[in-house]
Amino acid sequence: MSLKSTKTFFLSFFRELFVYHHTSLEFRAKLFASMIASNKIDNSCEYVVLKKIAEDIYRDDEYRVDVLVHTTKEYVNKIVQNDSLDIDHLILDIDRELKRNKRFVNKINMEHLRSFYACNGDEDTILLQTRILEYYESEIKSRKSN
Repeated sequence: MSLKSTKTFFLSFFRELFVYHHTSLEFRAKLFASMIASNKIDNSCEYVVLKKIAEDIYRDDEYRVDVLVHTTKEYVNKIVQNDSLDIDHLILDIDRELKRNKRFVNKINMEHLRSFYACNGDEDTILLQTRILEYYESEIKSRKSN
């Protein structure tokens, strides 16, 4: 394990202590995980898209990019392995986060989320991703109008 990956693992594991605005990063990771985990076939394309999005968000902080990618992978693995999380519970958790932190609605970037469409999934994947995006769009509208 290289020094960089060790540091990324350490920062990810202890993100609550060492990562500035870790709740914002976790929220974004949950958003991205909901899109990635909806594709049951292969997530390699999604992780390439995720890395590009993370670099766009955190241009000047490569460790924050790596922590976002690592945290997103953790959530996806929890869903895929059916450990303690599924997409429905993840979306409910996102909804709770939006209620607790009104500013998080500004963290939802629909263009970033739509980028995952580039990874052609099957018909069920596209339908699920579309429903997830529609839900996020409705949340943005309802929370910005309040």
